[in-house]
Amino acid sequence: MNAEAIIRSIEAEHLKSDIPKIYVGDTVEVGVRITEGNKERVQPYKGTVISMQNGGINETITVRKVFQGVGVERVFLLHSPMIDKIKVERRGKVRRAKLYYLRDRVGKATRIKQRFDRPI
Repeated sequence: MNAEAIIRSIEAEHLKSDIPKIYVGDTVEVGVRITEGNKERVQPYKGTVISMQNGGINETITVRKVFQGVGVERVFLLHSPMIDKIKVERRGKVRRAKLYYLRDRVGKATRIKQRFDRPI
């Protein structure tokens, strides 16, 4: 067996199977595990997916939300053990693979039309 096959087989053990199909423009709620002392809780992070990168075990999504008037972007490694669950709230109708232009927009200009042809 060559090195690539060995790496792929090790990565396959850690891939999550419960991740929904996510597209750029979707509004998602990501449950992030947070450890405080000896307690662990799940904190929801709700926002719009503005980009997706890589594939396989290294697949990431960038989620943007506006909190108290300030834009906050966070990159999530989809197959990380820190991610508890991902829930798609609504599908967005966009024509770009990266929605970085939303960074320059404020208020109602950041709205994305809803897409009804893809199931949630």
